[in-house]
Amino acid sequence: MTSREKVLKSLNHESGPVPMDFGSTAVTGMHCSCVAALRDHYGLEKRPVKIHEPYQMLGQIEDDLLDAIGIDTVGTDAISTFFGFPPEEWKPWTTPWGQDVLVPGKFNVTRNEKGIYIYPEGDTSIDPSAHMPTASFFFDTIIRQPEIDDDNLNPEDNLEEFKPLTDGQLTKIKTAAERAAATGLAVVTGGVGTALGDIALVPAPFLRAPKGIRDITEWYISTAIRQDYIHEVFARQTEIAIANMEKISEATGDLLDVVFLCGTDFGTQTSTFCAPETYDELWHPYYKKINDWIHVNTSWKAFKHCCGAVENFMSHFIASGFDVINPVQCSATGMDPQTLKDRYGDRLVFWGGGVDTQHVLPFGTPDEVRAQVIERCKIFSENGGFVFDAIHNVQANTPVDNMVAMIDAVKEFNG
Repeated sequence: MTSREKVLKSLNHESGPVPMDFGSTAVTGMHCSCVAALRDHYGLEKRPVKIHEPYQMLGQIEDDLLDAIGIDTVGTDAISTFFGFPPEEWKPWTTPWGQDVLVPGKFNVTRNEKGIYIYPEGDTSIDPSAHMPTASFFFDTIIRQPEIDDDNLNPEDNLEEFKPLTDGQLTKIKTAAERAAATGLAVVTGGVGTALGDIALVPAPFLRAPKGIRDITEWYISTAIRQDYIHEVFARQTEIAIANMEKISEATGDLLDVVFLCGTDFGTQTSTFCAPETYDELWHPYYKKINDWIHVNTSWKAFKHCCGAVENFMSHFIASGFDVINPVQCSATGMDPQTLKDRYGDRLVFWGGGVDTQHVLPFGTPDEVRAQVIERCKIFSENGGFVFDAIHNVQANTPVDNMVAMIDAVKEFNG
């Protein structure tokens, strides 16, 4: 059975070996320091890790490490990073923690006593859009919110980043899909413009001078007091996204297996940002339209990322047409693995939830990591519907022995 066949069986809720994903998306990756540590552990060629997503300092998991770990998925190359420049034309850089890496050519930063600042499109002549504080391992977005004039709000200002794909971009997408499919792994793609209110994107760290509602707090307030405005933004964004998906589908044929649609979080550690009724009013109609188009016109599986305590949203995600939920934050309130599997496992694929990345993976022992991984695989893999991954990205300073224990435990479970 090929890796792609393993993933497709699980996506179709058929029993079989548990497939594994690391690195196919910006929410299933590994910090660059972790990638380097694993390369060393497996005795791979010593070379700088490529930072393919600078916002979270995610390291590219290259083919030799994919093979060593036994990963069954691969992502398509992104057109752009979170900072508006492409991941290409690599150049050397040394991180604040002393790791020699490769960064995109337009990765341009400045420093002061508070840390490192990075700029949209690499343009240091304008204000920075993110900050890596001293002793941190990734960037935090800088809010550049213009003063809001409620009498003159224009939805187009929150749509600046959502454009029809150009011929050049489609060529890049097609080339990336062909390269990914040639690996024999399941192909995951993203960046199709369907991130409705994704809070990582609302501040627009990729835009030189973002307009509209770009403050995170103000955006959440708007979902309660400016719903007409949000509807206009989402409706137009959905139109653009479906038109782009039509072009992508035509260009890539049956090369793509999973499409990462949206990273909008509805949960906190203990509760939710809004009521399910607000989700049904604001998000559901547009998610449903997008997912209906996908299921009628392609064989893609629709992947939804949502952190936090969202057990009471699961049935709503299903009603919206999502096939896959990630990262399955089992440490959050109400997110018991067995309960999730029993209630939703025949209708949702759990992509993640394999090990706790807040406590067990970074701070437990290898034996504790192994035990939790085996337990999660037993629960989530029954009758298929499970792709193993950690809960969100594997973070900096995670002990390499724990990462290896995690990987070996999945292999042990599969026999």
